[in-house]
Amino acid sequence: MAHFEMIGTIVYQLTKNLSMEEIENSGFAPYYVDHTLALWPQAAGGIPFNSCQFQSKGDIITDLSEDMAAEQKARTTYDNILRVIKDPEVAGPIRFLRAREIVHYQRFGEALRIVQERLDSKNFYAFNPEFDCSSNCGCDK
Repeated sequence: MAHFEMIGTIVYQLTKNLSMEEIENSGFAPYYVDHTLALWPQAAGGIPFNSCQFQSKGDIITDLSEDMAAEQKARTTYDNILRVIKDPEVAGPIRFLRAREIVHYQRFGEALRIVQERLDSKNFYAFNPEFDCSSNCGCDK
């Protein structure tokens, strides 16, 4: 969500002084009709953000894999933005956010490696160790 705050600030700074002519000529008019210049999180294709975009299953392997995938998707989005944006005042913060995605991916990868090293490899996908294995279930054998 902190990245949204930074992106939102960039969008706000880029749009706060737009004239109606600039809004109409830029293709920004449909957005303006719905939201004026308020920040409304949505994908580039116009799909609004909602909490369904967060995935959580309660299984540490699944959840860490999902976290890693989310970081890579965000990095790819920043890569695509950098291909389009030439303004250094916009590109600089986007490069910073992209670098953070790489670090986050690495940290989630490290956490996944640690989890995998501590799981019983014979039962790696046979059960959810956070749910199915109580202290007296015999899973630690």
